[in-house]
This record gives sequence, structure tokens and C-alpha cells, in this order.
Amino acid sequence: MHYRIPVMSSPLLNQLRQTLRTRNYSYRTEEAYVQWVRRYILFHDKQHPRDLNDNHVIAFLTWLAVDRKVSANTQNQALNALAFFYKQVLGHALGDISMAVRAKKPQKLPVVLTRDEVRDVLIHLEGTHRLVASLLYGSGLRLMECLRLRVKDIDFNYQCIHVHDGKGAKDRVVTLPPQLELPLKRLLYETQLTHVADKAKGFGQVWLPSALARKYPNAAGEWKWQFVFAATRIGEDPRSSHRGRHHIDRSTFQKAMRVAVLKSSITKPASSHTLRHSFATHALENGIDIRTVQEQLGHASVETTEIYTHVLKRGGRAVRSPLEDIYPAIERALKP
Repeated sequence: MHYRIPVMSSPLLNQLRQTLRTRNYSYRTEEAYVQWVRRYILFHDKQHPRDLNDNHVIAFLTWLAVDRKVSANTQNQALNALAFFYKQVLGHALGDISMAVRAKKPQKLPVVLTRDEVRDVLIHLEGTHRLVASLLYGSGLRLMECLRLRVKDIDFNYQCIHVHDGKGAKDRVVTLPPQLELPLKRLLYETQLTHVADKAKGFGQVWLPSALARKYPNAAGEWKWQFVFAATRIGEDPRSSHRGRHHIDRSTFQKAMRVAVLKSSITKPASSHTLRHSFATHALENGIDIRTVQEQLGHASVETTEIYTHVLKRGGRAVRSPLEDIYPAIERALKP
């Protein structure tokens, strides 16, 4: 028996959403997984996934790699979405899909800005966007880690920032540059005034993960739980339809970053994540231990952090070229 399902409004996709929410997956992950399962169903002419097997998954992944020429990370995300869907929603895990054609993952070095280039980018940013960029570079944060910071996460006394539920659902503590203490306090003062005004209008309730919302039912309205980088307008939560003040949208900052890079006449393909790469590279140049940099970045393995040693000022792994010893003598000998 073969099932056909209306893909755009499928109870099966709604079940996938609910399963992801039960396990506290982020909204971005939820949207990505639903889109991949939708594309998978459309690829197989809207057949019900129960009628499809591992070979159909392999065919879809191979099509992504060969015909669509997606990156390895994109193909892996599609695989993760389908593996989750089959195991958690349909109740049976995928088998060995090693036969699938894998998109080749290129060995790329991170794009890193010089200190002068970072300075130029910061100069061409304004207000809150400059403060966000300063934290990405000064503390090594990922963009969404920065935008999701709550008031309680900033510790001025110990000059540190507590990052909760970072990549891999890990918490960590990173440094807070002392130069950003005053700008952050000014921003928090303005944000608190906005929060008080919101509460007077019947708003002032910020989004909290479901587990926290159940454990602390009054926390959503407390000042310490508000977003540091609060949005300029009241918005509606796409999951609960609750109206409140969320953090600023990442696309807003990314657009400002692109404009700042253009104005700085930087030819490198720099993005918000480039500031994090620059933090790591410059920290290693300053002599900070690689293990410390690993902890600041939140990398699970030091091998991930080691990639920055390839882009240090002194070349690969900071190896000093022997040509430096003899080149001055060569120049002197060649002078007329």
C-alpha cells in the first residue's frame, strides 16, 4: 500500500516539529529539518516516507551531491534531518548508508582580518552593531551566542560573560574586554527603560525555553532574563504566537557587517564569523596558550583550534623560515 501526503500541510511534518520542540531543538534547526524532510518527500514524488527505505535516502543524498553540488556540510545536515525523522518520528533508525555519494569537504583555512582591518570594520559600524562586532572579536563569540545573551549573563565584577547553550548545547565562560564595560552598561540602562515601558503596556515577557518557562513561570517578565541586544520593535514568537521583545535579528547585523566591510575596502570575503576567527588568530599571536583559546571558543577538540596556527603572521604553525637568517646578507651583497 502506497501513501500520498500533501507536503505543505502534512500532519507528519507537524509531528516532526513537535518532536523537535520536545527535545528543545532551536527554531533554526526545526525549520531546517522540516525543510529537508519536505524536500526528501518531494524528491520521491510525495510518497509516504514509510514506503521508502535506506536506498531512497541514499538516492536523495547522492542527488544533492552530484546534481545539486551542495557542500559537505549541507549534505550532512540533510542526513541528520532524515536520520532524526526516521528514528524519532517514524520509529525505525536508518541502516548503513555508506554507499551514498558524499559531497567532498574542502580543506579551507579561515578568513582572518589583520588588526588594522578589524579596526576599520568597527569604525564603519554604528551603535549596537559596533558593540556586537566588538564582542565577536573581543570575546570570540559566535553571532547567535552574542545575540542571545541575557542580562544575567554579563558579569562586570569578574569581567566575564557566561555563554549558555552554545554550539553542542555546551556552556562556557569567556572574557569580557574592559573596554566594553561602559558601552554595555549604557546599553543595559537604555534597554531597562524600554523593558519598564513594555511592562506598562502589558508586554515585557521575553521568550524562554520551555523547560525554563515551566521551572520559573515568572522569569519571563524579570529584568535579568531580558535580552541584552533587544529588538527595536515588539514581535511575535513563531512557535507560541506570544508577542514580546526578542533579540535583534541576525540578518540585520549581517547586512550592517557587509556594508562596513565594503566601506573599509577590504577585499577578503569577511563576515561576522571572520571576527571570531580573527580573535583566535590574534590571541595565539599574543602568546595565549592554545588550550585557553580552545576553551574560549568552545571547541570540543584542540585539533579544531589548531587550524588557526596555519594563518599566524609567521606562517604555517609559526615556523620561522631559515631564509630569514641569510636574506639580509644576500641583500647586502646585491647592493651596488
